[in-house]
Order: sequence, then structure tokens, then C-alpha cells
Amino acid sequence: MCAQQFEVFADEFARILGPAPELKLLSSEFKFAEGVCWVARGQFLVVSDFPNNRIMKWSPQEGLSVFRQPSDTANGNTVDREGRILSCLTRGRAVVRQELNGSLTTLADQYRGARLTSPNDIVVKSDGSIWFTDPDYGFLCPDFGHGDKPEQDRNRLYRVVPETGEITSVCEEFDKPNGLAFSPDESVLYVGDTGRTHGEFRPHHIMAFDVVNGGAAIANPHVFTVIEPWVPDGFRVDVQGNLFVTTGDGIQVFNAAGKLIGKIHTPETAGNCSFGMPDRQTLFIGATTSLWSIRLQTVGAHL
Repeated sequence: MCAQQFEVFADEFARILGPAPELKLLSSEFKFAEGVCWVARGQFLVVSDFPNNRIMKWSPQEGLSVFRQPSDTANGNTVDREGRILSCLTRGRAVVRQELNGSLTTLADQYRGARLTSPNDIVVKSDGSIWFTDPDYGFLCPDFGHGDKPEQDRNRLYRVVPETGEITSVCEEFDKPNGLAFSPDESVLYVGDTGRTHGEFRPHHIMAFDVVNGGAAIANPHVFTVIEPWVPDGFRVDVQGNLFVTTGDGIQVFNAAGKLIGKIHTPETAGNCSFGMPDRQTLFIGATTSLWSIRLQTVGAHL
């Protein structure tokens, strides 16, 4: 563990940590932990161990077990309003929903008649619409992707209406769109750009957009924050609008104004996180080979 687990840059982060914060190791059985998502319906956590082509499950009662294998190299996961698990498939080049009976339904695998490249991360808005990013990592990283030349000419952010299957391109102005989250009131959408993974001078920032057109579109982009070290991978938002961002040194926490207020250090690069447990006050962190938890004095935002 790092010599200094926590860095406090503002009183508001000290309040979030509370008087005796404790970062707990839950498992070190991953090759790369991604897609961390709390499933309230079942009171368990799912975590994509995507290089091992599986989704794992963790619960306080049963610990770690295999949830789905093979997973078509599932990456980002979320839940919809009915508590069904939605997954982005890197190798499968699709977004799928696991129904309550365990069957899988494909929600999106094409745009304008061409296959998606490698859906990466995903979020569901309160109106039921599904928003996901589609960078080209599946092409660039054949070990866990597919290696096929992209059929899409751009890396995009998409929106899907699940009732009709309608898919629209919401934004194309990214190098490699990755993590995404809405502000608690859904007036702002945050999207990470991780182009730096394939070039030091490429983007490693989070963009913020105003949500417009009745919640169906975004506008007025601006850089919310630039991440050092490495890139902003997955992130979550609490009810106060603070962003908990996975980065090269763990979790970096920014307030709604984009100010860095504190850090939770992990021994390995962090890839994704999720608030969970019945009160949504526990932050679960996937950090390369390990899974961690920390109870905080804040509550994760949710639908």
C-alpha cells in the first residue's frame, strides 16, 4: 500500500473521508478489473476481468465468484431502471442486456449499417435512454479485442432508445471516448477522453457538456479537468456532484467546479469504481489486479 493513502486538498474532502477512513482489499484475483458496478436488486457487485474474458461477482456474504464466462470481453457495466445489467462488449462489438432470467439481449451492435468498433463504458439516464462510448481499443488491442479494422470512421458517443432500438451519434469530437457519467440532476454529462493511451501528447482529460433538447442531446463542450498521472478511466458521481475518477494513482476527487479536492491512492492503476451497499456510501475500486472498498461520508448518485 502507498505510504500516504489519502491526500486532502480541501475541507470538503476531509468531511467525505470522515475521521477514520480505511481502504480495504477485497480481492487480488484479477488480471485487470474494469466495469465495477453495484447491482442493488441483488445486493452484489459485478466487475469485468476483461483480459480473462469474464465478469466476476462479489458480495459481502459470498465473496468473489464467476458471474459470466465467457463474456465476449465485457468492459463497462451498468444497470437500468429495472435492475438489469447492461454490458459493453469489447470483443463482441455490442451493448447487451442481461435479462432477469439470465438471457442476453443485444441492444446495439451497428450504426448506419456498419458494426460498432468496441463499446467501452455505459450509463443509463433516468428517462431510460442508454449512453455509451465506442473507442477503437478493440482494433488496437487484439489480445483482448478483435483486431479487425473499424467499420466506423469515427470514435463516437452514442445514445440508444431501448424501446425502439434507435441509435444516434451524440458526439464525434473525441480521440478515444471512455468513461461517462451524468451530474446528479442530469444537466451535465461528463465524458473522459483517453487518447493518451496511444500517444503521450494525446488527450487525457474529462469533457463536460450541457444536456439539451429535452435530455436527448449535448452542447457547449468544455474541458472539465486534465488528469495526471495517466488518463481518466471510469468515474462516478456522488449526490453533491463530486466526481470520483480512476487514474494512474488511484481515485482523484473533483468538486462540481472542477477543483481537485483529494485523492485515494491505490497501489496499482485504477480502472473503474462504483458506489454500493444498501446506503450507497461504500466506494468500490477496481485497480488493475485488485478490488478495494472504502466507506465514505457521502452517498453515490443513482437513477
